[in-house]
Amino acid sequence: MLNPDKRFMQAAIDEALAAQKRGDYGIGAVIVKDREILVRATNRSKIDEDATQHAEIVAIQNASKKLGSRYLTNCVLYSTHEPCPMCAAAAVWAKMDGIVFGAKVEDMAEFRSKNGNEVWKWRTINISASEVLSKGEPKLHVVGEFMREECRKLFHNK
Repeated sequence: MLNPDKRFMQAAIDEALAAQKRGDYGIGAVIVKDREILVRATNRSKIDEDATQHAEIVAIQNASKKLGSRYLTNCVLYSTHEPCPMCAAAAVWAKMDGIVFGAKVEDMAEFRSKNGNEVWKWRTINISASEVLSKGEPKLHVVGEFMREECRKLFHNK
């Protein structure tokens, strides 16, 4: 069972705002271990011209380097957006304890359908993080829609 903490999601929101200022998608993530932030990350896919550089992947990579291990046991990923199938699967491969996210994949799909343009192409794969995680081992705990409204405000269309 996860007990989400607003200060950790706020740190992820701060990272998302930093990503926006740098011209990337407003998505942020932090990884928490022992009730302390281990790493912070922003989405870097536009900046790095690398489709795999989602905030969650960057956070997992940095945490693995910091801990010197591909396994992030006793770690929780906080993300402003529901992790896509790639990011959710990476959390399973890393053997994390759980994921806490804000905005849902449906929120992103709705935003895309109303506001998508040629510069900000919000792509979504309509598979929930929970669906991916239910098929993985180990079983990660998930808390969704945590500070959802604050995270939904990070969507933009510049």
